[in-house]
Amino acid sequence: MSRPDLTANPTDSDATGTTRGVARTARSWLSSRPAKGVGSRLVLVRRAAAVAIVAALGAAVIPAVSEASTASVTLSAGSLAFVSAPPNVTFPGTTLTGLNLSVTAPQAIDVSDATGSGTGWDVTATSTTFTSGANTLPTTATTIASAPTDACDTNSTCTLATNAIAYPYSLPAATSAPTATKLFNAAAATGAGNQTITPTWTLAIPAGSHAGTYTSTWTLTLASGP
Repeated sequence: MSRPDLTANPTDSDATGTTRGVARTARSWLSSRPAKGVGSRLVLVRRAAAVAIVAALGAAVIPAVSEASTASVTLSAGSLAFVSAPPNVTFPGTTLTGLNLSVTAPQAIDVSDATGSGTGWDVTATSTTFTSGANTLPTTATTIASAPTDACDTNSTCTLATNAIAYPYSLPAATSAPTATKLFNAAAATGAGNQTITPTWTLAIPAGSHAGTYTSTWTLTLASGP
């Protein structure tokens, strides 16, 4: 029995007929019994070839099916807030020397902008005068010499704030806290996510200061918009 030519490349008009013919031939090989005197090895070879032909034809005639699907998610706006209240600032104790002195201390201010608005934000500050009994330090005593550092919090791929505040910055102070001023800001499209800004505060101590423990009340406010 002659075998079909499986290497041929039939045209569209005769492809179906050729495929059916090859399939019939392969099935006849599977069902045929060996003629008397034909070796079993030849039979096994013919049947293996027939199985391969039928499998190939079956795979060829089953078309692939593609369907479109849609994925979606809704993100709701969160809030703009301090992650935790800005910490107290404790300047290191120092001994008066008869000279002007200054001491420094950092303050880590942790800001969360989860609004998804991209409007930016700002931090303002004000304070009361440093006082110890009847003694005070100058209302201009507290400053930030250079721009605070800014870093994304752990597990927050934030957008670091673009800060436009000029330094040095002087913290407003009076017996009653005056109007707050901006100490740091995030321009529009920046400042998203959780990040910590860390200003280093400098406290100036005049040579003629009186000994004592001085305290001041600071108010920091976080607001939307740069």
